[in-house]
Amino acid sequence: MIELTKSAGTHVRNFLDNRGHGEGIRVGVRTAGCSGLQYVLEFVDDIDPNDEHYESEGVSIFIDPKSKVYLQGLKMDYVKEGLNEGFKFTNPNQKGECGCGESFTV
Repeated sequence: MIELTKSAGTHVRNFLDNRGHGEGIRVGVRTAGCSGLQYVLEFVDDIDPNDEHYESEGVSIFIDPKSKVYLQGLKMDYVKEGLNEGFKFTNPNQKGECGCGESFTV
C-alpha cells in the first residue's frame, strides 16, 4: 500500500526515537491548496482501530479509511536538495499538482 524508501524510514525512526514515544505515523490527505488535496503526516500515539496498518522500512504506517483511496501505491522518500529537505511523495493516482507543489489532484 505505502512504501517508504530507506532514507524516509531512517528519518521517521530517528524522529520517533528522539521523541521517546509513538506507535508510528499516520499518512492522510485533506482538502487544501490550489489543486484540492494535500498530504498530512502526524505521529500516532493511540492507534485508531478504523485505520489500515502497514509496515515499511521498520516503520508502522496508519491510514484513515477516507484517505486510503487516494494513497494506493504511494511511495515516500526523504530528500535533501541544497538547503531544503523534506518528504517527497510519488503517487500513481496523482493527475496533477499546483505550481508550488503543495497540493495535488487525483
